[in-house]
Amino acid sequence: MDIHEYQAKELLSGYGVKTAEGGLAYSPEDAVQRAREIGGHIWAVKAQIHSGARGKAGGIKICKTHDEVEAAAGQLLGKRLVTHQTGPAGKVCSRLYVEAGTDIAKELYFCFLVDRSSERIVMVGSAQGGMDIEELAVTQPDAIKKIYIEPAVGLQDFQAREMAFALGLDAEILSHAVKTIKGCYRALRDLDVSMLEINPLVVTKGGELIALDAKMGIDDNALFRQPKVAELRDKTQEDPRETAAADRGLSYVGLDGDIGCMINGAGLAMATMDMIKLAGGEPANFLDVGGGASAERTEKAFRLVLADQNVKAMLVNIFAGINRCDWIAEGVVQAVRKIDMKVPLIVRLSGTNVAEGKRIIADSGLPIITADTLAEAAEKAVQARNAVVAAAAQEK
Repeated sequence: MDIHEYQAKELLSGYGVKTAEGGLAYSPEDAVQRAREIGGHIWAVKAQIHSGARGKAGGIKICKTHDEVEAAAGQLLGKRLVTHQTGPAGKVCSRLYVEAGTDIAKELYFCFLVDRSSERIVMVGSAQGGMDIEELAVTQPDAIKKIYIEPAVGLQDFQAREMAFALGLDAEILSHAVKTIKGCYRALRDLDVSMLEINPLVVTKGGELIALDAKMGIDDNALFRQPKVAELRDKTQEDPRETAAADRGLSYVGLDGDIGCMINGAGLAMATMDMIKLAGGEPANFLDVGGGASAERTEKAFRLVLADQNVKAMLVNIFAGINRCDWIAEGVVQAVRKIDMKVPLIVRLSGTNVAEGKRIIADSGLPIITADTLAEAAEKAVQARNAVVAAAAQEK
């Protein structure tokens, strides 16, 4: 789960990380009022969306008068910002963060994240922070410092000092830098954060160390023990298909293809998507209905997959172990009759009670295409999809 910049800053402030004064705005009038409350002569008006690289997309405006603040807010609110992280669809800005201007002397990059390959927390930093950190990682990888932290031991003071030195910080602010780094680590640990990024972390001309931006990703599986963090979720920034699935207890990830998938088991789902691509198709989603796929759960999964208007064919691939093929077959038949399928449906069943499951589908009288193997199912799904596309082209 991602949260907004202003939410991440509020959480980090509770761990001793210094941030610039700011306030939330939902209208141009709110933005001007926040600027008046902050005071000063320069403000940053920032679009709040779940994405980095907002500056490059025009999502951050530097303003020197209240009129400029109002104009900037009017431009950003309701605007669809497209970055390399949002994809071509972009994300709509519905709220702003108005922040006091900062007299920047130096921009740094700082990040904590979970590195699954090493089973460690990795602390990443660079003395060359700012919007082009991705390019820096490619062109000058040596400019990025990585320090691995054993979770059972935690961040040690010498590691925090090592990172502070790598960032090129002066001795005068070393203790503040160590406090900031350790505060970020405590936030990561206490709040079940999987990624915490501050870009830029700036040194002001007055010698202060300030988190000028902040991005957090929280482990979805830990939200049950983080109720206060869970309340920060902004579903308007998420894929509506994934949000609907999560609300129904289904594991769903939306993709860009047009062959819908309903599968039990994450491993089988990955293998099925690979087979679809091998057969020349593109999966529209990853959907794992789990081990207890009742008729009601199956129907919910069908509705979720078919809610995607791009789906031209649907593939159900079930290997029944905990489940039974006859239960799944009954759920599929019930779902098809209730939903009135408009696209071809391919079903492949294997495992417990497979013969009875196949009989139920055959006796249903519904136009369901069956397959015995995963490869056959993928090929039939692609063929069905191609037939739908060809028929649509002829109609035009």
